Amino acid sequence: MAADALVSLGVVFAGLAILWTGETWIDPAVSLLIVLVIAWGTWGLLKDSVAMSLLAVPKGISEKSVRDYLAALPGVDTVHDLHIWPMSTTETALTAHLVMPQGHPGDTFLSEISHELEHHYRIGHATIQIERTPHCAGGC
Repeated sequence: MAADALVSLGVVFAGLAILWTGETWIDPAVSLLIVLVIAWGTWGLLKDSVAMSLLAVPKGISEKSVRDYLAALPGVDTVHDLHIWPMSTTETALTAHLVMPQGHPGDTFLSEISHELEHHYRIGHATIQIERTPHCAGGC
């Protein structure tokens, strides 16, 4: 709302300045100034929108840290097909395959992973797939 008020103030200022001076170049000059103010104010939103549209790992989340955490879990041999992406500006999702030769350790294990991912990494939607052997072709 403050930006809208400033734009309106700029239009009024330009109109009054043209009336007082008769100089018509004031209108395009103020218009360019308004465009610069709008561009400056929306730059962060543009960057966030592009990152979200590219499904980039959200700022503040280290994919390496998440991978290291998952790989260090008891019984996990390897982690592959790890994907972390923004669902919105406030929600993040994760999918990962954990290779656990001893098999699935139970729902408590998955619950603890979900809790840690949400509270330590701010990842609220996690889908974990447990595999006894890696099923990935072309590089896990």
